[in-house]
Amino acid sequence: MASSIQCSLLFSLLLFFAAAVAPSFQQPFHPVALVLPVSKDASTLQYVTRISQRTPLIPVDLVVDLGGQFLWVDCEQNYVSSTYRPARCGSAACTLARASGCGDCFSAARPGCNNNTCGVTPDNTVTHTATGGEVATDVVSVNSTDGSNPGVAYDVTQFIFACAPSFLLDGLASGAQGMAGLGRTRIALPSQFASAFTFSRKFAICLSSSATANGVIFFGDSSYNFLPNINASQSLAYTPLYVNPVSTASAYSQGEPSSEYFIKVTSIAVGDKNLSLNSTLLSIDSDGYGGTKISTVNPYTVLESSIFAALTEAFVQEVASMNITRVSAVSPFEYCFSSAGVTSTRVGPGVPYIFFVLQGEEAVWTITGSNSMVEVSEDVLCLGFVDGGSRPRTSVVIGGYQLQDNLVQFDLASSRLGFSSTLLGRQTTCANFNFTSSA
Repeated sequence: MASSIQCSLLFSLLLFFAAAVAPSFQQPFHPVALVLPVSKDASTLQYVTRISQRTPLIPVDLVVDLGGQFLWVDCEQNYVSSTYRPARCGSAACTLARASGCGDCFSAARPGCNNNTCGVTPDNTVTHTATGGEVATDVVSVNSTDGSNPGVAYDVTQFIFACAPSFLLDGLASGAQGMAGLGRTRIALPSQFASAFTFSRKFAICLSSSATANGVIFFGDSSYNFLPNINASQSLAYTPLYVNPVSTASAYSQGEPSSEYFIKVTSIAVGDKNLSLNSTLLSIDSDGYGGTKISTVNPYTVLESSIFAALTEAFVQEVASMNITRVSAVSPFEYCFSSAGVTSTRVGPGVPYIFFVLQGEEAVWTITGSNSMVEVSEDVLCLGFVDGGSRPRTSVVIGGYQLQDNLVQFDLASSRLGFSSTLLGRQTTCANFNFTSSA
């Protein structure tokens, strides 16, 4: 009886995703990859992408949350769509969303407020605020890609997402209508796109360092081609991805693992000096503390206090030997320097490289001046790392600034991370994907 129920459930989930795909007339049925633009909001330092959603389709701006559990949008303000469908209790959408509750709404029916529906907990990971929200489906349309240009758009007609109240937008970039979760769940964007179009559970992000030029997010199995004719796939080194057994969300159920992406830093060096670190901080313990994660929500890399102290002490010693003068701190940074004595190189300001040595053969993430130094004024450069305190949940959080102009690939099927280190050394940037359509 139990196996019969499991087979029936699996069959219903397969039917759900089969019904969810609607390629336009005369298009090939399955794209091999999809592509989204991603821009940097200069005010909040958040990364924002744009999808098309609803019927009729409208552009929807979303803050990118690399470890986010799912797509959530504000349904209170002007959500109008003829294809919006609340997820009824016991439906395949509720099962995929791992929705824990079933309830009614005691107001007039509208998107986000319907009877006999299941709910999840949309999470604003910028402000660490979470609330209840209705699970629903609607049309989402995204461009395909051959790895070099965007192609024709494809629709997922029953894309699962969560409705949220308007107050959850507080703290997000101006114009954002929600957050795009790319995390380790069955209804995050990578898994839904992979299921809908039967391509690899793989995606890659390449964040632009410019506030005026877009970076790119790839979904599926394509090459990653940037002008002038650079295949960044060839630059990737690999390290295993780890699952934190304890959720890092603002609200979660007992026993729920984290949807964020963790890797294993084995050591850190500044120039040729290896740092003396408490190695236990670099592993995830049974309570979910420690380790290293990657985040697009944190604007800069955050380090546990003892790791921060070791790294900054070594860095200050190295730059002093280069006759670079330390100046007053500029919030949120503690270590700032006069730019007068800093040379300019192809890979950013000429300062000591920082090396994150990861698990795996030749898996060394090299942080050059372009990703370590932040220009806060014409005369001042600051080391772009932040002290996270003595007992943070995660010991090392690699933030957005350190990801800029780095191609980072998340292969969920193989549970591994590919990373390029800076693309500047290959004479290209994340802003050099050619968004001119080939369709």
